[in-house]
Amino acid sequence: MKTFGGRLLVLDRDDINTDEIIPARYLTEISKQALAPHLLEDLGLEGFHPATDIAGKGAVITGANFGCGSSREHAAWALEANQINLVVAKSFSRIFRQNMFNCGMLAVQLSAETIDSLMERFAKKDVRLDVDWERLQLVFRAGEETEEIDFSLSEFDRALIKAGGWVEYADVRY
Repeated sequence: MKTFGGRLLVLDRDDINTDEIIPARYLTEISKQALAPHLLEDLGLEGFHPATDIAGKGAVITGANFGCGSSREHAAWALEANQINLVVAKSFSRIFRQNMFNCGMLAVQLSAETIDSLMERFAKKDVRLDVDWERLQLVFRAGEETEEIDFSLSEFDRALIKAGGWVEYADVRY
């Protein structure tokens, strides 16, 4: 199972599409790692600088419809290549969300009110986000400040994560 969590990258915008996550011009790359330096390089978000803002992050919190656009797996791979295995959003594109789980990554959907509150509370702070698998909770920490948020996960999605993704899951079962 991958590591989930780490320092939090706040992307306060809805409709971040797969071309913004990994631009189409890099889809000819033959390894996931080759995608790593290009993660979010075309994202239009005021104050965001991918060259400096992504390094050292392990989780993302963002708005609605994250991963919309094309169905390419490369978007999830680019996150994974940067050791970002957890995305928390108001909502996800259905195919992108499934691509995350198929790669053994975690996509957590929370209510718009919860996301807005977390972004307001933690946007300008150095935040660490961890996953408590026993209680199915996200644990946000900024200094002495802590917020625990419950989330749900289907047994199948949990099995994909535990196995490391769809290929590993299928290898054991089929």
